[in-house]
Amino acid sequence: MSSQDDRHGLTQWHSTTIIGVKRGDSTVIAGDGQVSMGNTVMKPNAKKVRRIGEGGKVVAGFAGATADAFTLFERLEKKLEQHNGQLLRAAVELTKDWRMDKYLRNLEALMIVADEENLLVLTGNGDVLEPEGGIAAIGSGGNYALSAAKALVDYEDDAETIARKAMAVAADVCVFTNGNVTVETV
Repeated sequence: MSSQDDRHGLTQWHSTTIIGVKRGDSTVIAGDGQVSMGNTVMKPNAKKVRRIGEGGKVVAGFAGATADAFTLFERLEKKLEQHNGQLLRAAVELTKDWRMDKYLRNLEALMIVADEENLLVLTGNGDVLEPEGGIAAIGSGGNYALSAAKALVDYEDDAETIARKAMAVAADVCVFTNGNVTVETV
C-alpha cells in the first residue's frame, strides 16, 4: 500500500503487522503499535487488535489504512449482530459487501479475525481464508512474523509465546513494525 492516495492526492496513514496463531484450544491475535505515514512513524502505540461483538467473543486485528480498518471493524460488528455472533457467516457477508460495494471496495486494509472455532484472514477481494497450520499474518512485517511463527511451532506449543516471539522478530527486521505489541486471546 502506498502512502499516497492517488484518487485524492491525500496522504494515508498506515498500520502494520498482525499475526494470528491457533494452537490447541487457544487462539491469539497480536499486533504491533506502529502507525506510519509514508516513512514517518506517527504513533508508536496504536491498538490494532481489539475485541468486538457481543461479549467480546471475537478478536480482530487490522493492517492498512487506519480509517479504513475502523470502518471494517464497525461493519463486521454489525454483521456479527445480524448473524447471531457467527463469525464465519459474518465474515463471508462482510467480504461480499467489501468486494461489491462502491465505497467499501476502495478500502485499503486486511483483517485477521478469530473466535473459539475460527481463525480467518479477510480481504477486499472477497477472500475469507482459513490459514494452513493455524498461523496467519498480514501487513508489511507479516511475512517476517509468519516465517518466525512457522519456525517456532515445532518447538513451542503456546500460541501466545509463538505470537510474541514472531512479533519480536518482525520488529527487529521490518522498519514499519515496532515492539509495542497488543495481544488478545480467544
